[in-house]
Amino acid sequence: MSQPPQSPPDATIDTVAIDWALRMADPASADWDAFTDWLEADPDHAGRYDRAAAMLRDTADALAAHPDVMAAPVVVDDEPVMPARRRRPLHWIGGAVAAALVGMVGVPLWLDRPQPYAVETAAGEMRHIALPDGSRIMLAGGSRVTLDRADRRRAVVDRGEALFEVRHDAAHPFAVEARGIGLTDLGTVFDVRLGARAMRVAVAEGAVMVDPKGAALRLTPGQAVVAEGDRLIRQPVAVEQVGGWRQGRLAYDGAPLAEVAEDLSRFLRQPVAVMPAIADRGFRGTIELDAVREQPDLLGRLLDVRVRRQAAGWMLEPRG
Repeated sequence: MSQPPQSPPDATIDTVAIDWALRMADPASADWDAFTDWLEADPDHAGRYDRAAAMLRDTADALAAHPDVMAAPVVVDDEPVMPARRRRPLHWIGGAVAAALVGMVGVPLWLDRPQPYAVETAAGEMRHIALPDGSRIMLAGGSRVTLDRADRRRAVVDRGEALFEVRHDAAHPFAVEARGIGLTDLGTVFDVRLGARAMRVAVAEGAVMVDPKGAALRLTPGQAVVAEGDRLIRQPVAVEQVGGWRQGRLAYDGAPLAEVAEDLSRFLRQPVAVMPAIADRGFRGTIELDAVREQPDLLGRLLDVRVRRQAAGWMLEPRG
């Protein structure tokens, strides 16, 4: 049996009732067993549900008179991406109609209902995301971010790497989450990379507050922080190297070959693995991706390894 809709810990019965009214209006998400369990859990639930469903029907009628109520589009690769229109107008609320519903039901959390959607790339692909507030995100290959139509100033980096160019708004800071760590912009260009071993944030312009509710580390241009487990390690970084992958360059200053192989796998359209014996060996230098695409054997000379082709990409092995 599936679980009932998840609501904030302090949600009222009315909030949960609205969740159920929305869910049961859509045959694709209706769960009669879980809904019945919820109704039977408290005699008051049935009445609250009926009230929420009636108000949503009234809202649907009101929306029919305002078909132009839509959220601003996000632009991905120069193509506007509008919020998906539902088959039934009952499933979305807009403008003054939403405000009226909030006042009637007494649920201030309504307007904050998350509307998440993901943008992702395949290995070797890059995507440009233009947000309505003027901020931009460049998404590297093999990466994914989750955005929220209900909160345009929020993003979650799920995997891979992303460069953020944030339009500063002191009243509404842009918040990024990466592997459970919060980042808040202070008028900023910064890069977030999620690796198998660690998460790294590097700043090119402005400033970023890392873990604002905890360690509260302030990073300025030329600074980075690496999160390994529960440790935050501040490091220097060359400003011109932050987001250098956009120009086809990967620069390293002592990074382990395991990290280099991860990056190459995301940017070269085929996986690159490394033998455990040399996975921790450090590399300092710059890799030109176009050159490596044309001549994979260049990696051998650059990294002082042997490059062996295999069915699923390349393997980096010790020489000799």
